[in-house]
Amino acid sequence: MKLFAIKPVYAHCDLPCGVYDPAQAKIEAESVLAILKKYPELDEHNKIRAIIIKEQRAELVKQHLMVLWADYFKPEHLEKYPDLHNKFWLAIKQASNAKHHLDVSEGQKLVEQIDEIAKIFWETKKA
Repeated sequence: MKLFAIKPVYAHCDLPCGVYDPAQAKIEAESVLAILKKYPELDEHNKIRAIIIKEQRAELVKQHLMVLWADYFKPEHLEKYPDLHNKFWLAIKQASNAKHHLDVSEGQKLVEQIDEIAKIFWETKKA
């Protein structure tokens, strides 16, 4: 008697669509940006904590983007959006820049790059 019947499952991505969303990366990027904006007004103790949290959130951005890049997007998306790999590469690099700097513009640029990826993501979801 078989307890589990193994049947092939077919999906566009690693899991059936609906589990991937660039919003996860954007939430973390917005946290990075908010910390960068508040940083100058913090006392020394909270500045240390803010840097730790900012770096953690930027690392989460990288993780969310890499999963989206590797698991959701497929070759047919690259045909339609030939700069997709470059957009991801630049956004992941920008998350690293946001980890290393305290300039608000670094966080803003990260949010904007994620917005560009999200636009493509939602266009592909509608297709």
